[in-house]
Amino acid sequence: MAVLNFYDIYTMLAVTEEIVPPVGFFKDRYFPTAAEDIFNSDKVLTEYRKGDRKMAAFVSPRVGDIPMDREGYAIHEYVPPYIAPSRLITLDDLKKRGFGEALYPGETQAQRALKLQRRDFTEMEDRISRREEWMCVQTMLNNACTMQEYIDDKTVGETLYVKFFDSTSDHNYTIGSGYRWDGLNGNFFGDVKAMCRQLAKRGLPAVDLILGSDTADAVMKIQEVRDLLKKDSGIIVGEIDPRLTKYDGTAFLGTLNFRGHNLNVYEVAESYVDGSNQDTPFFPAKGAMVTAPGCGHLMYGSITQINYGSTDYETYARKRVPKLVIDQDKDIRKVRYASRPLAAPRNYCPWMYAANAVS
Repeated sequence: MAVLNFYDIYTMLAVTEEIVPPVGFFKDRYFPTAAEDIFNSDKVLTEYRKGDRKMAAFVSPRVGDIPMDREGYAIHEYVPPYIAPSRLITLDDLKKRGFGEALYPGETQAQRALKLQRRDFTEMEDRISRREEWMCVQTMLNNACTMQEYIDDKTVGETLYVKFFDSTSDHNYTIGSGYRWDGLNGNFFGDVKAMCRQLAKRGLPAVDLILGSDTADAVMKIQEVRDLLKKDSGIIVGEIDPRLTKYDGTAFLGTLNFRGHNLNVYEVAESYVDGSNQDTPFFPAKGAMVTAPGCGHLMYGSITQINYGSTDYETYARKRVPKLVIDQDKDIRKVRYASRPLAAPRNYCPWMYAANAVS
């Protein structure tokens, strides 16, 4: 009877295909991945263009027509950063009780190895997904992303930087220190309307208003918001009906109308543990952003590796690629989970960000 090799590359690919990645608000809503975003090379192409708001010219009938200029677009070639967490599997791991298991599970070592393998890949998937979520948020906040490589878990390597503008970026909206939304001179409706109009000038939609936790608290206390939401105010500005979403730390607060721009309002308070073991919010607590779903995309470069038992390089155009490494001298097996993601906008500056909306 044939014995299934749980560490064969095709078996591992099949196992990892069944892993459901954790949901991520920014990654899922604003940076979806299509089939054409997975490249069969170690480089990816990012291209974005500015919206066209020009008008057609009046033409004399004797002329016939006037040719239109074709709008240009920026195209750049990047090598996506490399992410590759790994985990060792020793003989002791196959023997000792795992977290949450019965004292005597009654499994063979092969069955236990498969369970451990799946659990390891699931936990590595969680960490990669959190890094992707971080990349998406950083790209929106800065219209760029700075990524610090590491040679090992403590040694710092090269710093990678990718930007989606030329000299300066047009995605920032400045709110003066005396005009923050939690102050007496704050102009919440006016500022958000101005952010929407900046996107409209680029020919881009404004659909969502994303608020950090402190900003959301302040907005809910603004008297003008409370007054306009009253049914007898005579002005229909939307409805606030907070409810949790499927995304951790993210709540849908309702809809608000900013002079015709009817925005979905979200409060985002999800956090991660950084390299210093500090709990850090993905989205700044005092920030606010106007954007639209699908404003960016998450792309992936291919992974090239020599699989165990082979001497040839093989290239995989996939989001995730597993690998087995054997240390026969120490009787240790190691599984690695590699990915090469890059978050990029689909258009030039499809978001407007206010870094300090509240004090």
